Amino acid sequence: MIRIALDAMGGDNCPGEIVKGALDALERSSGISVILTGPEETIRKELAGCQYDKERLQIEAASEVITLDEAPVQAIQKKKDSSIVKGLMLLKEGRADAFLSAGSSGAILAGGQLKIGRIKGVERTPLATLIPTESSPSLLLDCGANVDAKPQWLLQFARMGQIYMENVCGIKDPSVKLVNIGLEEEKGNNLIKETKPLMEALSDINYQGYIEAREIPHHGADVVVADAFTGNVILKLYEGTGGTLIKAVKEGLMSSLRSKIGALLIKPALKKTLKKFDTSEYGGAPLLGLKALVMKCHGNATRKEIANALLQCESFVKLGINEKISEALLRDKELTAPSEK
Repeated sequence: MIRIALDAMGGDNCPGEIVKGALDALERSSGISVILTGPEETIRKELAGCQYDKERLQIEAASEVITLDEAPVQAIQKKKDSSIVKGLMLLKEGRADAFLSAGSSGAILAGGQLKIGRIKGVERTPLATLIPTESSPSLLLDCGANVDAKPQWLLQFARMGQIYMENVCGIKDPSVKLVNIGLEEEKGNNLIKETKPLMEALSDINYQGYIEAREIPHHGADVVVADAFTGNVILKLYEGTGGTLIKAVKEGLMSSLRSKIGALLIKPALKKTLKKFDTSEYGGAPLLGLKALVMKCHGNATRKEIANALLQCESFVKLGINEKISEALLRDKELTAPSEK
C-alpha cells in the first residue's frame, strides 16, 4: 500500500476539490491510502455523506495554512502546524511515501529542500511537468525551482528527465534537447553554450541538440531541458495560449445556427482532441532529486487533476524513481562532482 499525504488546504479550490480528488483516486486504485492534512472539522464536513474505505483515508490535523503571499522559507519555519509542513513531516518520518499539494509553490519547494533533503549527488532539484503535444507528452524541466542555473545542474536535469520518461512513461531511450533561441552553434547565452559540450559528452543520454520553443508543441523532444526562468515562461505561455485557443474554438462553434449544427457533428472528435491538451490529464509536477517524493499540482487544480496526481505518485513510488536517480548519479562521476558554489 502506497501512503500519500495530501494537503487538503492547498490551491484555489480547497478543500472541496482536493477531498473529492482523493475519494476518486481511492476508487480508481486499491493500492493507495491517503492522509489528508488540514483542519479536521473542515475536512470531515467535506467527507460527510460520502462513501469511502475509511481504512484507506485518514486525517492528520493541522491548524495553520500557508498562504501565497507569505515568504516561503519563513512560513515553513514558523508555521509548523500548517497543512504543508504536517504533510512533509509525515513523509520525513516515514509515515507517508509521497506528499502532494496544490498550495504555495515556494513553500512546497522550500519545504522539500529543508524537510526532506536532496539525494546524495543531486546538486539542485528541478520541478518537472508533463506537457501536452500533438503526439505524446513531453517532460519540461526545470519549470519553477531554479531560476538561476549552472551547466552541471542542467546536465543532471537531463539525466533525471531521462530516467523519469523511461520508467514512468515507458519511452525507450527518450530524446533530450536543450531550449535555445536558435539552432545555430553561435546562438544562446553562456549557460547554454557551456552546457552543450557536457551534454554531447554523455554517450548514454540521447541528446539531440537545441530546441526552439515553437517546436515543443510538435513534440520536438521527449525531454525538454531549461533553467527554471525559461521553463516557467514556456509553461505559463503554453497554458495561457491553450486556454485562449480552446475558448475561441468554443465561441466560434456557438456563434451561429450553422456552426452549432456543425459542432454537434464534430463534438466526439473535438472532445477527444481537446482531451490531449488538457493539462489536468497529466497530474502533478514532481520535484525530482529529493530523498522522497514531493509533488506539486496547479493552484487551480480540480478533482480530476488531484486524482490523476495521486495515481502518478503511486506509479512513481512503485517504480522506485528516486532509487534509479541515485544509482544513475553514482555511476556518473562527472555529474556527482561538486560544482563551484
